[in-house]
Amino acid sequence: MKLLQPGTDIDGFEIVECVHAGGMAHVYRVRYSRSAHEPGFPMAMKVPRMTSGDGAENIIGFEVEHQLLQVLTGPHVPRFVAAGDLARVPYLVMEYIEGKPLQDWVDRASDTGVRPQAQEIARLGAAVALAAHSLHQQDAVHLDLKPGNVMIRPDGSAVLLDFGLSWHAHYPDLLADEMRLAVGSPPWIAPEQVVGVRGDPRSDVFAIGVMLYELATGKLPFGNPQTRGGLRQRLWMDPAPPRALEPATPPWLQQVILRCLEPEADERYASAAHLAFDLAHPEQVQVGSRGERTKRTPWRVHFKRWLRAAGLHYHPSPLPSVQVEQVPIVVVAVPWKDVSDATLYSLRQAAARSLGIRPGARLACVTVVSPADTDTTDDRFSEVQVRRVQLERLRQWAQGLDLEKHRASFHVLESRDPAEALVEYARANGATLMILGAATHGLKMQRLVATVPVRVAMYAPCSVLLVKQSLPFERLGDRAALPEAPEATMGHVVSPL
Repeated sequence: MKLLQPGTDIDGFEIVECVHAGGMAHVYRVRYSRSAHEPGFPMAMKVPRMTSGDGAENIIGFEVEHQLLQVLTGPHVPRFVAAGDLARVPYLVMEYIEGKPLQDWVDRASDTGVRPQAQEIARLGAAVALAAHSLHQQDAVHLDLKPGNVMIRPDGSAVLLDFGLSWHAHYPDLLADEMRLAVGSPPWIAPEQVVGVRGDPRSDVFAIGVMLYELATGKLPFGNPQTRGGLRQRLWMDPAPPRALEPATPPWLQQVILRCLEPEADERYASAAHLAFDLAHPEQVQVGSRGERTKRTPWRVHFKRWLRAAGLHYHPSPLPSVQVEQVPIVVVAVPWKDVSDATLYSLRQAAARSLGIRPGARLACVTVVSPADTDTTDDRFSEVQVRRVQLERLRQWAQGLDLEKHRASFHVLESRDPAEALVEYARANGATLMILGAATHGLKMQRLVATVPVRVAMYAPCSVLLVKQSLPFERLGDRAALPEAPEATMGHVVSPL
């Protein structure tokens, strides 16, 4: 279809201007031409290119995106408005996302030669990872994540675009049925996609790693191969460490990037939420050999991987939503003031049970302090010292947990409203489950602050487990009197949000 001119009317939508002319589609700003009822947000129309010289993937991609936009929800995807008949005038009308594409950061760095700061790269990467995680929770995998398909809103959140190559567990995979094995944009394709596996959410984690690598170094980790042989090399090869190309790259950022780019999906982050967590809390990243490396992986290692990859065929993974549920981020709100040992004990036992049934879970221990507690003129109790004391208390509380197979981190939040702080922490970090005491702020103040756990349960974006202490303090020291399971009453409240 030729370029549409401003003022053109299509099924009641008036073309305002063309905002993007790509190889597979044109995108226009549009508005209603005959209706006085606006949707409450700006709209864009995407019209696929369908000339005789265009490939079949344009038509298939249009059908796939039409299918997915109608079922995907949440702030990280455009809202769907309408679609045109493929046999007459094919188009998709959706929300027009205000913001800047991630490609702008890549282009700016390329033009100026100045790389974004590590904190800026982490902020952008965390936003993209949280957006991808929301997709995976809906049993969808994007499979074409790249800087041009990510919009960053003014508030810093990310919106994913262009679902023409995506996969959804509950709908036919038209691309797998009709197209070649490797479907996607070559620089960002994950190794398992090369051999035809579609549906593993860790493929999106790999693509985010490629974007982080390019932001940090200005280079693509695997170049832009155009042959199947060139694509297969990423089944066994590591890219050059970012610090070898850009020495200013912090070890923690390299640790994160190289973990995303592992050839085997099992060696990457178990979920995009885990990736977002590390990017949001770089001080909690455990830097190992990946982060310290400044030289390429020895050829002997690549040769061994090549032998394993010869004739390799990946097996499909479980449903994305099931896979990410098996590796949740569990947040435990540990009270720090006016709290009994019995409450701390009950919280620890509830956390132990939650981690025990989720081997891949990540534990985040959180406490909330009031600004009044850190604002003091006494040098002996400076803000830094108060935080250090609370972090040490959190670590002592966690010593009773078996964390051999779990990653744990410890966080001190400062807020006058503990409930609001906990809800925002859960939302910002992609938490799956939050555990807190029914009397979080102590037995003496129960009546005054009983609304805190209720407010958390009402507004948290995840499941909330309320733990009520019923074990008398005197019995804690009498191990013979303790039953095998703690005497704690638990209520399971699922937030509607």
